[in-house]
Amino acid sequence: MAFEFHVSKAARVRYQFDRALFQTTGNVIIPDFPAARAFAKRMNDLADQTRYPDRVVHAAELNAMGLIDEISHHAIEIYRRTVNSNIMAEAMAALAAQLAPDRLDQALVRFVEQFPPLAVYRDGQDPALYLEGETEGLPNREIALEELLLLWLANVNPAFATFDELFDDKDLAERTDYDDVITGLKEFFDNQPGFGGEGQSLIAFLRAPALAEPDSLAAQLRYMRTRWGLVLTSFLDRLIVSLDVLHEEEVALWMRMHPTPGPAANTVGPGLGGIENEYERFSQDRDWMPRVVLMARTTYVWLDQLSKRYGRWIHRLDEIPDEELDTLAGRGFTGLWLIGLWERSRASQRIKQWRGNPEAAASAYSLMDYTIADDLGGEAAFEQLRNRCSARGIRLSSDMVPNHMGIDSRWVIEHPDWFVQLPDAPYPSYSFTGGDLSDDDRVTIQIEDHYWDASDAAVVFKRTDNWSGEARYIYHGNDGTSMPWNDTAQLDYLNPEVREAVIQTILHVARQFPIIRFDAAMTLARRHIQRLWFPEPGQGGAIPSRAEHATSRAVFDERMPHEFWREVVDRVAAEVPDTLLLAEAFWLLEGYFVRTLGMHRVYNSAFMNMLRDEENANYRRVVKDTIEFDPEVLKRFVNFMSNPDERTAVDQFGKSDKYFGVATLLATMPGLPMIGHGQIEGFAEKYGMEYRRAYRDEKIDDALVSRHEREIFPLFHRRHLFADVHDFLLYDVYDPGGWVNEDVFAYSNRAGDERSTMTVAEGWCSARSVRDWGCTRTASGTRSCASSARVWSSCGRARTCVGMGSSWTCTPTAARSSSTSARCTTGLRANSAGLPSGWAAQAWRASRPRCGTCSSLPSMTRSAAWPGRTEAARFGD
Repeated sequence: MAFEFHVSKAARVRYQFDRALFQTTGNVIIPDFPAARAFAKRMNDLADQTRYPDRVVHAAELNAMGLIDEISHHAIEIYRRTVNSNIMAEAMAALAAQLAPDRLDQALVRFVEQFPPLAVYRDGQDPALYLEGETEGLPNREIALEELLLLWLANVNPAFATFDELFDDKDLAERTDYDDVITGLKEFFDNQPGFGGEGQSLIAFLRAPALAEPDSLAAQLRYMRTRWGLVLTSFLDRLIVSLDVLHEEEVALWMRMHPTPGPAANTVGPGLGGIENEYERFSQDRDWMPRVVLMARTTYVWLDQLSKRYGRWIHRLDEIPDEELDTLAGRGFTGLWLIGLWERSRASQRIKQWRGNPEAAASAYSLMDYTIADDLGGEAAFEQLRNRCSARGIRLSSDMVPNHMGIDSRWVIEHPDWFVQLPDAPYPSYSFTGGDLSDDDRVTIQIEDHYWDASDAAVVFKRTDNWSGEARYIYHGNDGTSMPWNDTAQLDYLNPEVREAVIQTILHVARQFPIIRFDAAMTLARRHIQRLWFPEPGQGGAIPSRAEHATSRAVFDERMPHEFWREVVDRVAAEVPDTLLLAEAFWLLEGYFVRTLGMHRVYNSAFMNMLRDEENANYRRVVKDTIEFDPEVLKRFVNFMSNPDERTAVDQFGKSDKYFGVATLLATMPGLPMIGHGQIEGFAEKYGMEYRRAYRDEKIDDALVSRHEREIFPLFHRRHLFADVHDFLLYDVYDPGGWVNEDVFAYSNRAGDERSTMTVAEGWCSARSVRDWGCTRTASGTRSCASSARVWSSCGRARTCVGMGSSWTCTPTAARSSSTSARCTTGLRANSAGLPSGWAAQAWRASRPRCGTCSSLPSMTRSAAWPGRTEAARFGD
């Protein structure tokens, strides 16, 4: 890869550029992206960036400018080969006839003096003598005339303005007939055969990108890509990679200006689109899995809170009181996710302490090794806790962090080849002069200096072998959405040895924990491993400096032929089968992770985000879309109102009816309910992954706990009734005007002979009079509902539901068939003696009904059975 452009003699003297960069014509040749970064750094080191911040030179733009110049030269060469091989000689003759005697030679001599080729600049040849010679068979006068034309094109291109001190043509214009030469060239080419698809003159063709996109080098390259196909035959891959590098530099600049996580993305539903073309391989649940109700606890914070509550030191896992475990079991929890059990990176702790938090522990996701931390009591204390939990029907859950390790981990010390890395720092501005973060005398570990003052976010750290002196620049873990995780080292999943080592580690974890949560699992889907770390040409830009390491799809597929997660699921099923695998996966991959890759459960962040924002219609659409696509996906969602990476449930939902309405949905919809640390107690503090204790002195909200005990915990104990999807029905509730009330969540389910119907008005009573539902509001502001509803299917099942507040309990009634039973429809009808006449409900089924009057039914799809807005039959029709 080689980019070229003009650099004046004055700029060469000022910046003392490496002479090896200059070719015989005097243009700069930049062979690769590191050379471009070194060139840019040289300019920036001598620039006044405080007074002229817009004059900061960016290496990606330098590359783009050089590529545009090189492509322009190539276009002239194609014109020479395909239209007129003597075009520059004829142009020279036309100018000589048009200008005063010797004026053309004076302009060319002055150009060679100011933009000297190597023979003049390095060897001291006289400019006039140089013009009398030739280079590789071409007369130097013709070469100089072509370079002069390209110099003018650079100066009239607004997007080149940042670099104009390199090729300023003002002196030429003031002291020679430079402007007349350019005018003469335009007139000459206007009378020559056209070029390109539109038959433009050659100069008009070369100027077109800058005229169409005057302010953007990237846009000019895109213009060339779409319109200069013939010219770009040998440049296309380089152009695409250059666009990727420009995008990467924009990302890197944004990170420098915003040393905090990036803005949150718009709330979207879990990803289902596109997976209909993927194979279906759900993992089958063990009998206990659908009944899991998971409690999350940040381990060190929890132990500190227990110490204060019980008035004694509780620092080890085997010191957790039996009373706490009894309480969890009594509330219906069957899973306990302990965050931060593994031995953590000591370098991570030092980074956080050196940056201002002397109490900080290491991050729970920057790991030294997968052994239980010594200060938590080690393996023996863990084994004792696991046995006590098992005796109470509680299974322990742990994190597995598969995409990275701590920067001082055992793997970084002993297996440095397992990580994504470079032999040199990707950016010349990076420096590594800070303290050594390694406790192992075999290596020195240093993060980039600008992390210490939060002025930049480097993508690599430096590992130096103290015995050989070899330096490696290993990439930090990074998901491409915000800042690199500066205490982590990114594993290289194109290395089969790495994949096998991680799988063995997962099997080790599975033998200790029956529930494993995989952190940031979506980053290890094949499509995202390539997108982030080995992008195809044209697909880079997620992580700064990786676009220049573009990898074709064919090469990537050869090195990683199968999905890593599918192999993990199959190996765990074969070797540790009684393990529930739970994936933290976003990026519209939720359906893919459970249906194709075989994870037992996957995060469903739409539950939290949409219901918090009262986007009730959107969330009902999520449920309907999932039912229509495959109800088994709905069963495999992990629903939560908070998680350790998000604001607390109290912060997002409050403590009153809105909270309990959503908590009721959490407890009674298919999927795995997950409760956050401090959610039941009403704690508002979000605990960082490095916290050893809570920093707020928050008291348990006894009233909130009591309401959970009355309304939520009894539902947890009946998860068997709500967890499955075979008989799950979601109702559209219609008002008398025939419109669906999207704020009402009405659904039913069954397990054997037990049935349930739930009705939750989420945010609805503020929009419509509660009397529409036969409800009244008491003086204290609470809502009281006492209405019965007759709900039946056309296949003969019937039940009467009686409800108070947001929850309805249903008991079977005598079976009957409606007047439409012969049609074997799957819709259900509902009406209430206490509701206004005309209210009705229609169900979205999660499965086909089973009853004596229906032998078979078509699958429920929007296009067939539910076109547009469903019209529900009203009671008495």
